[in-house]
Amino acid sequence: MADWKIKRFWDVADAVEVEGGFTVHLDGRSIKTPGKSALVVPTRVMAEQMAREWDAQPKEINPETMPVTKSANSAVDKVTPQFDAVADMLGEYAGTDLLCYRAEQPEELVKRQAEQWDPLLEWCAKTFAAPLNPVSGLMFAAQPESSLIALRALLDDMTAFELTAMHDLITLPGSFVIGLAAIHKYAKPQELWELSRLDERYQQEQWGLDDDAEEMAGIKLAAYEHAYNFYLLSKGRG
Repeated sequence: MADWKIKRFWDVADAVEVEGGFTVHLDGRSIKTPGKSALVVPTRVMAEQMAREWDAQPKEINPETMPVTKSANSAVDKVTPQFDAVADMLGEYAGTDLLCYRAEQPEELVKRQAEQWDPLLEWCAKTFAAPLNPVSGLMFAAQPESSLIALRALLDDMTAFELTAMHDLITLPGSFVIGLAAIHKYAKPQELWELSRLDERYQQEQWGLDDDAEEMAGIKLAAYEHAYNFYLLSKGRG
C-alpha cells in the first residue's frame, strides 16, 4: 500500500500579522503546528519565509523542503513548554566544550588547536566574563562554576525561537562557545563550522578523505547554516 501523503489544498499562502506576532494564512485560514497549536512567529520576515515555503509546495506536501516551518513548529510544540529543560541541556555543553579538550599529540595538531581555538576561548572570557580552561586529553575537567552560570544565564534572555536555533548551533559542533560566536558574528557560520572540524581535517591530511564522513558533514553544515538563518529570522533579520 502506498504511503499516505498530504495533498496541497490551498491556492495562496500569505504572511499576516495576528495577535502576538505573525502567521501564515492558506487561502485565509491560519496554519497550526503538528501539536494543533496556533503557529504564531515573532517576526514578519520569518512568516514571509514560511509563506514562501508553503507556496513552493507542489501537489504533495514535503516537510523536508520547509525548514523554517519545521523549526517554528519545534519552537512552539517542543521548546516553549520545556524551555528551562532545553536551556539546561544546552548549558551543559559549556562544561564539556569541544574547544577545551585538546590533543596530547601529535605536536602539529596540538599547535593547530591552540592557534585556532584559543582566540575563541579568549573572546568568550573577555566578552562574557566567562573563562573556560583548555585541558589535554579526554578526561573530564570541571570548568569554573562562575563561568558556567554566566553562560547558562545568556540563554534565559532568549525567546523559544532563538533557543530553537541555539540548539543546533551548539549541539552540531559540540561547542557552546562556537554557537555563541555564531550569533555574535565572531566569524561566518562556515568558518566556525570548520573550526569544529579541525581534528577531522587533520586526520584527513594523514589518511585521506572518507566520502561517507564528508557527506554527513555536509548535511550537518546545511543544518548549522539553517539554524543560523533561523536565529536571524527570529530577530527580524534574514
